Amino acid sequence: MSGKLYLCATPIGNLDDITYRVLETLRSVDVIAAEDTRHTIKLLNHFDIKTPMTSYHEFNKIDKAKVLVEDLKSGKNIALVTDAGTPGISDPGEELVKFCHEAGIEVTSLPGPAACITALTMSGLSTRRFCFEAFLPMDKKERETVLERLKKETRTTVLYEAPHRLLKTLKLLEETVGNRRLTICKELTKRHEKVWLTTLAEACSWYEQNEARGEYVLVLEGADPKLLEEERQASWEAMSIEEHMALYESKGQSRKEAMKSVASDRGITKRDVYQYLIGKES
Repeated sequence: MSGKLYLCATPIGNLDDITYRVLETLRSVDVIAAEDTRHTIKLLNHFDIKTPMTSYHEFNKIDKAKVLVEDLKSGKNIALVTDAGTPGISDPGEELVKFCHEAGIEVTSLPGPAACITALTMSGLSTRRFCFEAFLPMDKKERETVLERLKKETRTTVLYEAPHRLLKTLKLLEETVGNRRLTICKELTKRHEKVWLTTLAEACSWYEQNEARGEYVLVLEGADPKLLEEERQASWEAMSIEEHMALYESKGQSRKEAMKSVASDRGITKRDVYQYLIGKES
């Protein structure tokens, strides 16, 4: 009978945030797969947990996942932990979970701390709809693609950033999406936790004069849907209705379908488009 993979959320700063269920699981499994065993041993020592560890990180996530899956197939129970927070969120844990599902191995998640949710809930920005971008891509072209999408993203967006890249990221965000509100969170759950609801312009100005320290979570306000709609409709004003119609007809739409598309783009009725065209023809 196969074992089970336990995704164990660990504290993101305050050790008191660990759950009883996670502690019990870490003690009872056969092995703990840790992102950094040197980091995790401090946690285990604090709670007097003697379970053996093995390393599972970004640079061995594929080969080691295959080994761990074989261990699970043999009946071993394994707990997966990241350096801080919930495994699988912006870390190599997602690869192991994928391998387990493909192998028919049971996976369960023990809920607990997650920096993205912690920051979002205390941000003062909308929590009704949100998305998670983690760290912006290092590749320039891929990063530009993500930033371009954020221009029209109406949901609150949560990002992670390291101190040495914080100012650059803030400037890129301001250049791309404008001076939106954002909340900057650092040292979450720790003694010197800071939460600052500000704007991109103000944040850029501050960090040009002050050094960034610690790990950061940025909670970015979404784009205003009404403003996006106004901009979308305004973009068609440079084109005449005849040109607008020709655009859709060139794509294979019938005249009736093109009139409907043009009306939708411009925020007017199909009858308005029809009457305009009839007037031009007469």
